[in-house]
Amino acid sequence: MGQKITTFLMFNGKAEEAMNFYTSIFDGSEIGHIVRHGAHAVGEEELIMHATFSLKGQTFMCLDNNNGDEHKFTPAMSLFVTCDTEEEIEHVFEQLSEGGAVLMPLGPLPMSEKFAWVEDKYGVSWQLNLPKAVG
Repeated sequence: MGQKITTFLMFNGKAEEAMNFYTSIFDGSEIGHIVRHGAHAVGEEELIMHATFSLKGQTFMCLDNNNGDEHKFTPAMSLFVTCDTEEEIEHVFEQLSEGGAVLMPLGPLPMSEKFAWVEDKYGVSWQLNLPKAVG
């Protein structure tokens, strides 16, 4: 049937850089398509008008804001990532927190082997979870 609701991220001139960064961190990730503003947007030809990418099989959309307003991301909306291994959560935590901020350090919680909440260098918030083994 396909994904009916897709997270859409608006960056302030860093959409392509962010997509490349995210797809380099997560396995099973790729950039789908990129449509640029092009020649009609003088000085902004390289900015992204619309793009898709996937992380761990989940599709996202993004663009570069070119209306002159600076919109920031907020931790009130975050991407929740279920990691498969301890190595994965540690790698993802290290990569996403570099140049960003640790909102909650990597550690155990009652419902998690390990959990962390980070804001990456673009301002996007990520909750990283390694679930406890059942059984």
